[in-house]
Amino acid sequence: MYAPERQQEILRLARDGGRVDVLSLAEEFKVTAETIRRDLKALDRAGLVRRVHGGAIPAGRLDFEPDLAEREGTAADEKDHIARAALAELPGEGSVILDAGSTVARVAAALPLESTLTVVTHGLPTAARLADHPGIQLHLIGGRVRQRTRAAVDAWALRAYGEIRADVLFLAANGFSADGGLTTPDLAEAAVKRAAVAAARRVVLLADSAKHGQEHFARFGDLSDVDLLITDTGLDPDDAAAIEAAGTEVVRA
Repeated sequence: MYAPERQQEILRLARDGGRVDVLSLAEEFKVTAETIRRDLKALDRAGLVRRVHGGAIPAGRLDFEPDLAEREGTAADEKDHIARAALAELPGEGSVILDAGSTVARVAAALPLESTLTVVTHGLPTAARLADHPGIQLHLIGGRVRQRTRAAVDAWALRAYGEIRADVLFLAANGFSADGGLTTPDLAEAAVKRAAVAAARRVVLLADSAKHGQEHFARFGDLSDVDLLITDTGLDPDDAAAIEAAGTEVVRA
C-alpha cells in the first residue's frame, strides 16, 4: 500500500472511531510506528487530523472524549495541585457533591481520615475511593453507567439530584471559557452535570488550564454558574483576571 492510500484509510478510521493510535495502526498496516507517525504528521499538516498523545483525532472533532485511563494520566501533576487546593473548600461538616471526573476523583482520594461529610456522587471511581472512608456517609447516584467515563447518567441520576440540596459541588468539565461556557462531549453527562449544579449552594469548578478555551459538543452551563475556579498556574494571568472580572473567583494552584 502506498503512503497516500494508507493515509486515506487512517483518516477514515479516525473519523469512524473518533481517534486512532499509533501502535494499533502500525500493527494493522504492517509498518513501523515511525511510519505511522509520519503519516499522522502529514495528515495533521493538511488539517485533516489533530495529533494527540499516542495517536490522533479528526480535526475539528468537538465530541472526542478520552477514556478514563488516558484522562487519569493527562496533566497528572496539575490535577494533584488542584485537588490539594480543593480540600480548603470543603465544609467543616455538611454535604458535598463530587462530579465524575479524574481531578474530582483525586479530591476523594485526598480526603483526610478525620473528615465527617455526607458525600454524593454519580462517579463510580470516586465512590470506590470513598467506600471504606470511616467518616464519610456516602450516597451513590444510580442510572445507566457510561463505560467510557464510569459515570451514571439518564433519568435515575437526574431524578436523584432533583431531590437534594448540597453545600458544595466540585464540578468537572472538558472545556471552559467565558464565551463557550462549560462543555463536555456527551449530552447525557451534560444533563447530569447541569442537575448537579442546580442541586448545590456553591459550585467549585476543578479544571486544569489545558481545558481553557476548549469547546465540546454538549454545553451545560456558563462560567457565571461557577463561584470558584481552581486551576493550575498554566492559566494565563490575563485570562484569570478576565474570568474574575466576570464574577468567578480564580485560584491558580
